[in-house]
Amino acid sequence: MKVSKAQAAENRQGILDAAARLYRERGLSGVGVADITRDAGLTHGGLYRHFASKDALVREACAQAFDWSIAPLEGAQDATDLASRVKSYLSSTHRDHPGEGCPAAALAVDAARAGGDLSEVFAQGIERNIDRFARVIEDLAPGEGVPSAPNRARAMEMLATMVGGLVLARATAAGRPALSDEILATLREKLTAPPDDAKG
Repeated sequence: MKVSKAQAAENRQGILDAAARLYRERGLSGVGVADITRDAGLTHGGLYRHFASKDALVREACAQAFDWSIAPLEGAQDATDLASRVKSYLSSTHRDHPGEGCPAAALAVDAARAGGDLSEVFAQGIERNIDRFARVIEDLAPGEGVPSAPNRARAMEMLATMVGGLVLARATAAGRPALSDEILATLREKLTAPPDDAKG
C-alpha cells in the first residue's frame, strides 16, 4: 500500500522522536533498530526507507534531542527566569526522566566514544546552548550582538556544572538517593546565588 507524503513525513518524525527518547533513556548501545521502530509503531524495514543507516538516524536523533535543551531558554529575559530554568534542570524530575531531558547529560560519553560526525553534532548543540546561556546572562536578544568573553565563560561554567551535576545525581540515585538529592540541591543553590560582587 502506497503511503502519502504526509504519512511518510509523520512516520519519519515518529522514528526520530522514538530514537531521541530511547537513546537518552538507554544510551546508544542499549537501543536497537527494532526497539525504535516498535516504539514508533512501524516495521523494522521501515526505518531504512527514511534513513540511509543507523548512524544517520543516531546523528539526526541526537541533533533533534538538543532542541530540548535549547528550547527552555527561549524567552528567558532576566536572572530570575534563568534561575527558574536552572532549578528545573537540576530537579529530581529531570534526573528521573532522562528520555525527556538533556542529551548532553544522557549521551555525552557515548558521543565522545563515537567521535567523528556524532561528536560534531554534540559540539554544535553544546555551542548553541553556551551561546543561549551567555545571551540570557548578558540580556541580549537573539541576533543582537555577541556575548562578552566573561559571560561566555560564565555560560560554559554553568552548563558544565549543570550537566555534570545531573550525571552524578543520576549515577547515585539508586544506591544513595539522599546523596543524589544533595548534589542537586547544592548545585541549584550555588548556581542561583547572586554573584559575590552583588552581595552586601
